[in-house]
Amino acid sequence: MRLLIECTYVYDHPQDNSGIQRVVRNIVNNLDGLAVEAVCVPVILKNDKVYSVTQLSPSRGGLSGIQTWLSRQHDRLGRWRNRVWLYYAQRERRWPFQYSPLLRFFLRLACKAFSFCLAVPQKLLAHLSLRYVDKSRALELECQPGDVLVLLDSSWHADFFPVAERLQKDGIGIVSVIYDLIPLTHPQFCDEGLVRVFEQWFDWIARTADGFIAISQTISDQVRSEVQWRLGRDVAARRWFDHFHLGSELDQVNPRAVVRQSVQRMCKGRSVYLMVSTIEPRKNHVYLLNAFERLWGEGSEVALCFVGKVGWKTEKLIERVKQHPQLNKCLFMFNDLSDRELEYCYSHSRALVFPSYVEGFGLPLVEAMQRGLPAMASDIPVFREIGGDSMAYFGLSEPESLCRLVRSFEATGNFPAQTCLSQWSWLSWQGSATQLIERVQRHTQKRQEVLCAVRPDVHIGRP
Repeated sequence: MRLLIECTYVYDHPQDNSGIQRVVRNIVNNLDGLAVEAVCVPVILKNDKVYSVTQLSPSRGGLSGIQTWLSRQHDRLGRWRNRVWLYYAQRERRWPFQYSPLLRFFLRLACKAFSFCLAVPQKLLAHLSLRYVDKSRALELECQPGDVLVLLDSSWHADFFPVAERLQKDGIGIVSVIYDLIPLTHPQFCDEGLVRVFEQWFDWIARTADGFIAISQTISDQVRSEVQWRLGRDVAARRWFDHFHLGSELDQVNPRAVVRQSVQRMCKGRSVYLMVSTIEPRKNHVYLLNAFERLWGEGSEVALCFVGKVGWKTEKLIERVKQHPQLNKCLFMFNDLSDRELEYCYSHSRALVFPSYVEGFGLPLVEAMQRGLPAMASDIPVFREIGGDSMAYFGLSEPESLCRLVRSFEATGNFPAQTCLSQWSWLSWQGSATQLIERVQRHTQKRQEVLCAVRPDVHIGRP
């Protein structure tokens, strides 16, 4: 059996290091040497073709650097567009705009026009990136009946649906990795464009995929329910549903890299509570800031640090942080830490705090806990699945719930979880990749046996 592990977005954006990109890179980089029966081939889908990937990240310079350059310019334009709206959020509440709806209208109009001017070249760069294939690290691949295409990457951004459907007609199975259903279940936390794209993608994947493997049991149960609701129980019964868990190593740590002085100063002589995530509404950074403001008001000297790039719908929060009287005293924010600096923070902090409203997994939790850093998290099912009794949980209805945990930890030195963190253990990325491949292989073989019993000429695919 040959499993084609799709990694198109990470191939196009090798410098990205957020959640899904980190997962895809680590799974792909751990495929070689797995003790599994299946042959695993990383692939990308571009220009209505399938290419096997020989090298996920490009070499420096030369033709192989074109993809990186296109991606970096695209991302740079995106950051400029974010800054435009951050500027708008800052100015609209200041003189003279705060007193004049008309002036605010013209300010918004100007920002909208400037953002549009940046969006045009950004979309052009995205189109060029989608079409470009670096032949030094990707070779055209001929697919065979019985192959299975595993959509590991964030395929809702892709334009390869027609080629995937053609492959399925040729006897290629399709399996979808599901990270979460947040754009469907909690659209208020997402960009409107993402909600529309994700809705269209999930409707397509629900009708197309032979099976679904999520990154937690919690999400797998949600996916099964969503597919049943959309297609009916009888149709959903012909699909398979499973899950695997993610690994915990920081694969891009360079031990020789320098940790900047500002990071070292923050960790020196302070009890630092660390939040690691993209700054966006569903991560609930506002809750943390409210809780720690209460603690600071009581005279506590605990520190709060936000680590992660700035996302969407956060203009007011970022302005609040930048204007905060405790900034660089008890409140810190780093938007561009390297993996070496992140590991330094994990090693020199008091605890990780993670107040998300909803998650598919919560990768920073296992990264922190695997390094001996205890974690406090919102009391949601997926965090219970990951942390068990070794994590401390707080409610989201009132910041006082978190304040009580912090006070207890600071006063006694005993982390307020039911069991000691030393009793908790987690997968490596190699273990995660093994779990994914073995479960996809098991379900696919079972499906092949059923289909072959009905139609001996069918290897895999819809009967």
